[in-house]
Amino acid sequence: MTHSLRSEDGMSAADDALADAFFEARKADLEQRLKPKRFRHSLGVSQTAEALARTYGADVATARLAGLLHDWDKCLDDQAIRDRARDLGADVPDLVLQAMPQLLHGPTAARALAREFPQIPPEALSAIEKHTAASVDMSDLDLIVYVADVIEPNRSFDGVDKLRRAVGRVGLEDLFLLVFQHSLENLVATGKRLHPDTVDVWNHYVERKLKREGTPSGAAKGR
Repeated sequence: MTHSLRSEDGMSAADDALADAFFEARKADLEQRLKPKRFRHSLGVSQTAEALARTYGADVATARLAGLLHDWDKCLDDQAIRDRARDLGADVPDLVLQAMPQLLHGPTAARALAREFPQIPPEALSAIEKHTAASVDMSDLDLIVYVADVIEPNRSFDGVDKLRRAVGRVGLEDLFLLVFQHSLENLVATGKRLHPDTVDVWNHYVERKLKREGTPSGAAKGR
């Protein structure tokens, strides 16, 4: 059962992170933190995460909040995000810290938000943390925010419509795998570095897909 978008347990709106008042207050904060294009993206991710949560039976209020806040630290430049990761004690590979600092904005946002707003549910913080590089232990909400980040309405890359059409036609993990594959192929095609965990994530979810389909796993045969 999904959480209502309103507080129903007597908790004040200021203390209930899933209440409309908290959402609107953080949206106002975010508009001040981010450039207009990034702010519009965050609203799009929030709306898409909410829709995906309804489709796949996840908590709607938590999904819209995590989607809204996923790029909370996207306003920081490379050195600032490195400093923030160190200050917050984010456990990240040294390669990411040095060569891919913009991938740190998920882990740093999760930790910073937890410190500033302890009422935010841990499920939302997990989705925020994992939206940049994914993980082998993603919850449904984690998968939803990762997917929403890629397919929200402001995105216009080749292939995005195909990914959007898959919503509701395939299971949530299969949808995530399609989106992850697209992102992986784009990184390889453009000669970008890969997060050290990328191969593990890919293999993990491919293996799960093969098991769901009853297909024998194993390494691909050489020529």
